[in-house]
Amino acid sequence: MRISTNSLYESNVSRIGDTQSSLAKVQQQIASGKRLLSPADDPLGAAKALDLTQGQAMNTQYTENRSSARSALSMQEGTLQSVTGLLQDVRSQVVAAGSGILDDTSRKFIAVELRSRLSELTSLANSRDGVGNYLFAGFRDNAQPFNSNGGAVSYAGDNGQKMLQVGTSRQIPAGDSGDAIFMNVPASAVFSSTSSGTGSAALSNITIQDASQAVPGHQYEVLFGADPGGAPTYTVYDTTKDPNKTTPLATGPYASPQTIEAAGLEMTVSGTPATNDTLSIKPARTQSMFKTLDKLIATLETPVTTEAERKQFTYDLGVAGQNVDNALNNVLSVRASVGSRLQELDTLDDAGSARDLQYAEQLSDIQDVDYVKAVTDLTQKQMQLQAAQQSFAKVSGLSLFNFL
Repeated sequence: MRISTNSLYESNVSRIGDTQSSLAKVQQQIASGKRLLSPADDPLGAAKALDLTQGQAMNTQYTENRSSARSALSMQEGTLQSVTGLLQDVRSQVVAAGSGILDDTSRKFIAVELRSRLSELTSLANSRDGVGNYLFAGFRDNAQPFNSNGGAVSYAGDNGQKMLQVGTSRQIPAGDSGDAIFMNVPASAVFSSTSSGTGSAALSNITIQDASQAVPGHQYEVLFGADPGGAPTYTVYDTTKDPNKTTPLATGPYASPQTIEAAGLEMTVSGTPATNDTLSIKPARTQSMFKTLDKLIATLETPVTTEAERKQFTYDLGVAGQNVDNALNNVLSVRASVGSRLQELDTLDDAGSARDLQYAEQLSDIQDVDYVKAVTDLTQKQMQLQAAQQSFAKVSGLSLFNFL
């Protein structure tokens, strides 16, 4: 077969070019440390590497979310620790106020201090994070959640909890609403009342005189009427046990202020009721810790001179102490929840670190170059290129004229 000089040159140049390309590819692999320089090098491996890279990116995002959640929860825990210390101090003051050696003036001094503590509690409830968002406002973290108006503290936030995705199938609350921590605190021996009718009767005070007779959770109603002579009267019913109001618990003539005893309760009603007016009384399930402190301060500021006043003071102070304990327990319960979440974040961090290492190892197996093999290939291709170049030089120099 006859081979033209042009074909000979084209064939050898093409072979040398291919060898140079292979050599350049090996050099790029060694320089970059990557075996896969393009998806064409290994389509299946490239697809698997893409999946692993996406998984690694998601794992990194989860790590960042856990860091954000840990920061928010740590700030909340620090604030609640201060609230715990404050409530413990208030509880000590309650115990001190119950001492029989204190007079009205001494108790007022304690009340002055507690007013300062109430302001401090409101300030703690309005704490902000590092970027200025309120910690206990729920989703409304740019608006001050707690506002004081004439001593009464109201909540302007919501009950939302910011959830952060901290794992493939785990979301965790990065905070708690102020309503759950400061407002909806379980209440002891606290009652609320509503009146209906055209008169002005209102409940001014209620105490539990006989706990053995008082039924927790029951609601009561005071119905006002008139005797045959037109004088006002009252009748008390247990509307929980007797919704049709067929069996009165107590009845009698009414004169403002009227002390009424029924079902272990002693209540004071004042005002001028009209016939068929009603006064509904029900236990309050919750009471804000601000209201608890406010009632405690009012109790300490009330002068005690008679035996009846001392009895009422002792009762009110005991109720205040119970509700301070309830507030403290509520805060401790939230702190326990925060601690549990922080511990879970630590566990998820450990699992995330292990998962990130697995991703890195699998990606390395697919993408990274085997330097021993790559250096061997480089040496081999260099020898091939040198051999091709030398042989081409010799072949291209052959001619019949060399024999003439």
